Amino acid sequence: MSSTSKKEVARLKRKARIRKKMKGTMERPRLSVFRSARHIYAQIVDDTAGVTLVAASSVESAFKEQSKFENKKAAAVFVGKMVAQRALEKGIKQVVFDRNGFLYHGRVKAVSDGAREAGLNF
Repeated sequence: MSSTSKKEVARLKRKARIRKKMKGTMERPRLSVFRSARHIYAQIVDDTAGVTLVAASSVESAFKEQSKFENKKAAAVFVGKMVAQRALEKGIKQVVFDRNGFLYHGRVKAVSDGAREAGLNF
């Protein structure tokens, strides 16, 4: 028996199906979100060059310097704002949103809402 759960296998199938149709270019890179039980990660990727242009997560010190968040969703909104702010500093205004196989609600949606609030278009 493999160590990957049925839920994880299903998510990876959804991820493959999504990524088949979606590519991040230099003009419109891909905003990819990963959600673990405790943390949330967001990165903006240029798939043509295979490079991560900008990243933000709930693990880094800039996040931990903030006061405690009331829930994980509020923390996800902050991560979305952080990644959008860093992207705008690098001149990235348009992205394509990659939910990475996760359902578009809860913390994944909160990251996208935070990024839109901070000025990213997708």
